[in-house]
Amino acid sequence: MFDARKATRSVTHRLQNAGDGSLKPGSILQNRYSIIKVLGVGGMGSVYQARDLRFPNVTKYVAVKEIINIADPSMREMVAKIFEREANTLASLDHPAIPKIYDYFNQSDRSFLVMEFIDGKDLETYLNEFPGLLSEDVVIGWAIELCDVLSYLHNHKDKDGKPDPIIFRDLKPSNIMLDQHGSIRLIDFGIARAYQAGQKGTMIGTEGYSPPEQYRGEASPAGDIYALGATLHHLLTKQDPRIEPPFTFAERPIRKSNPSVSLELESIIMTALNYNPAERFASAEAMKQALKTLRRRISGSLSRPAGTGRIETAATGAASQARPTEGPALVNLSEVTPLWVFRCEDEIRASPVVSGAFVYVGAYDNNLYAVNAADGKLAWKYATDGGLPAPPVIHQDNLYIGSEDHRLHAVSAKSGRLQWTYYADGPIRAAPRFADGHIFFGADDHYLHVVNATTGRKAWRYQASDVIRCRPVVSGDRVYFGCESGEFYAIDLRAERKWMFRAKRGITSSPLLHNGTLYVCSLDGMIYALDASSGWRLWQFRTNKPILSSPTIDGNLLLVGSADNHLYAIDIRNGREAWRFATNGQVNSSPAVIGGTVYVGSVDHSLYAIDVASGRLRWKFTAKGPITSSPAIANNVVYIGSFDHHLYALTA
Repeated sequence: MFDARKATRSVTHRLQNAGDGSLKPGSILQNRYSIIKVLGVGGMGSVYQARDLRFPNVTKYVAVKEIINIADPSMREMVAKIFEREANTLASLDHPAIPKIYDYFNQSDRSFLVMEFIDGKDLETYLNEFPGLLSEDVVIGWAIELCDVLSYLHNHKDKDGKPDPIIFRDLKPSNIMLDQHGSIRLIDFGIARAYQAGQKGTMIGTEGYSPPEQYRGEASPAGDIYALGATLHHLLTKQDPRIEPPFTFAERPIRKSNPSVSLELESIIMTALNYNPAERFASAEAMKQALKTLRRRISGSLSRPAGTGRIETAATGAASQARPTEGPALVNLSEVTPLWVFRCEDEIRASPVVSGAFVYVGAYDNNLYAVNAADGKLAWKYATDGGLPAPPVIHQDNLYIGSEDHRLHAVSAKSGRLQWTYYADGPIRAAPRFADGHIFFGADDHYLHVVNATTGRKAWRYQASDVIRCRPVVSGDRVYFGCESGEFYAIDLRAERKWMFRAKRGITSSPLLHNGTLYVCSLDGMIYALDASSGWRLWQFRTNKPILSSPTIDGNLLLVGSADNHLYAIDIRNGREAWRFATNGQVNSSPAVIGGTVYVGSVDHSLYAIDVASGRLRWKFTAKGPITSSPAIANNVVYIGSFDHHLYALTA
């Protein structure tokens, strides 16, 4: 790949041999700019800090970028064009993250560009000096700012108001400054260029950060999105992509190097790093919105003060805060009309659970809701101090649900009153399992916890090698579960390990035990059939992307979704594909089957009803947000939640 700095290496060599060609402190340019010090030296010249003497009563600093007079005519012409392009580009831009340009002139066979001085350091320097790994919330904040400036560039208009998109083409940590106020500033527009669809140009950029299509001379907004993904991967892992094999980000998972990073952020970054430009975010603005949604969820889970649970009932006025509203006003109707719609205050990612006359569902507004299954009216809600990403488990008269507030809550199913809480040492994002009078659940503290269902007291716990986010299987004296580093464990009720299987990536999907075989799905895109007694692999099946969906079985078919946008039906007798059904988004929802129909949600906002035997669509329902919640079915009604804050009841 062509890099302007590499192309001018011989020029740099001549400068160094001839002595330092930089301007000395005290030098005056245009009788106005007094050079203070050199900020950096490159093949084409230097960058200086200078003082603007036209402001005698205040100290106004500027940055002066210099281009030397190169002897080689062809090289001089190329460098001059790059320098002039940068000046013209900056002069047409007005965004807080882009340095302002003040002046452009020639003096003594050199050209100079005078710009706003940024008092700070670039992110590559910051990263190298920072001990340990950067936190997720800091990087999300930077990423949102970068998406904002990229969106501005990609939607730039000329002086006549016509679209004139600008592609940066060289996004990387060393071209991003963190100023004295902690804000992001984008620097070095030397190779930025106006975008024209279908136009090919020079192979330019920085190896490791540049997308595959840029190697072919194709520059587009999608390329900047890829480079942003590469930059964020570098910031979170400290793995410099310039020294790694190209396009190997998928082989170097972020969370393997930095376990504190959420699965959601890793998914956002890996979407930006997709090899195929069409499968990246449609725009920088779309990526920004995904990041803002994630930040809102994270900040929301931390914003409430710690305390015990709080309950509100319809009698105390909570009904007015979560009143069901009419379906047609809330959804895009597609063949089916909801029986009723119930609105929560934030995203529903957890699966609803139906028991008796009620539907129970947790939301990212920190509340567990009990909704009347017949008419969608609120019975009660119970507030935790964190988001509720997983469904509860019900035993007798109690609901047990984990929260990002680090607690397992035992709540009365009838009244919503707190019975007891159990504290883990990290967020609880896994669904619990009831067995033998105990609640089994994993947590982000790396432990599988076993708690007495009556008293809430710890019976025992088992430490895994990483975060546990799948629901365990308990059968006889065995407990089966996986963790985010890819290990899958079989332990007994004395917390002794019987065997372990290792996938290539994390196991977020909950395992399924059927007739002595465990079906385990992984973020490595594989479905593994394992002998439950020994852990031996019976067969495996590969999808094209990570699997977060948990499998279900109907007859001889194993049904599971994949982030490659498909629902798969696999013959459990031989591990061969029976059929696959394509949606327009990731299928992270876990399928549910009844009466020969499988129901599953998709990130494309739709719930699909598919014939199990043939894989053909029977009907679909479209909400106003992604559906990662898994459907619950009872009394011929399908209940499903959506990111659009709504719980829907649909006729099966």
